[in-house]
Amino acid sequence: MAKKPGKKDLGRFAAAYFAAAPEKQSMCLQLISNAVFMEEQLTKLQAEIRENGVVSEYKNGENQWGTRKSPEVDVYNSMIKNYTSVIKQINDILPDAPSAEDELTAFLKAKGGGGR
Repeated sequence: MAKKPGKKDLGRFAAAYFAAAPEKQSMCLQLISNAVFMEEQLTKLQAEIRENGVVSEYKNGENQWGTRKSPEVDVYNSMIKNYTSVIKQINDILPDAPSAEDELTAFLKAKGGGGR
C-alpha cells in the first residue's frame, strides 16, 4: 500500500485532499499533483512574460522578420485554461460545505429575529 502524501507534498491543496471522500482521494491526489506542477510552471511563465513582454521579434530567412505573440504567452494561455479545469475538478470532488447564509438564517430563526 502506498504511503499517504503529507501536507508538504500537497502544498496549499492539503485541505482539499483530506476533505475528499477516501474513495476519491486517489483521483484527487493526481489532480492536485497536476495543479501544483502547473502552478509552478505558470509562475515561471509569468516571470518570463513580465521580463520579456508579450511580443517577441522573429526572423525567418534573410528578408522576413517582424514581431509576433511570444511563445510563452501561448503556453501560458493554454496552461491557465487547463489549470482552471483541474481546480474545478478538485472542487467538484469536495463535499459541499454548508452555506454561511443558511447558518445565519437558522440562527436568526432560532432567536426569533430576521422578520419584520
